[in-house]
Amino acid sequence: MKPILSTSPLDEKTRFRVQIKHAVAIGPGKADVLEGIAETGSIAEAGRRLGMSYQRVWTLVAAMNADFVEPLVQKQRGGVAGGGAQLTPTGVRVLEVYRAIERDAERAVAKRLPQLLSLIRPDAGKESQSTSKEVKVGAPHEDERRRTPKSA
Repeated sequence: MKPILSTSPLDEKTRFRVQIKHAVAIGPGKADVLEGIAETGSIAEAGRRLGMSYQRVWTLVAAMNADFVEPLVQKQRGGVAGGGAQLTPTGVRVLEVYRAIERDAERAVAKRLPQLLSLIRPDAGKESQSTSKEVKVGAPHEDERRRTPKSA
């Protein structure tokens, strides 16, 4: 398991992902999907709230359902009642645990991030204002001299 923590002083939000075997098992997007489904009872409505297509939300749900020991979302096809979706007990628990981890990470970051930010140059990470390319003038690199044929 590899936790990944990213934060931005501009966003004032910590994003925390738990990766297992190079796949994201749960991260902020999937947690938001679970929360949207829990609040609305609908994959489509959760997608609208998050600005995601139904297909994108369903792809995330299918991935989570496959990644965990039990499905996290139970889908009911349309009919007279119009269908819907709900979190399974495991889905509720995964969301609770993830949000608790996220809160813990935010507290830890809030405690130490100012110290780190004080050590970073204010202009670090900004793209160069210059569009010119640096050109080396002078003798070619030693490796290039070995490969260049000598003229007679």
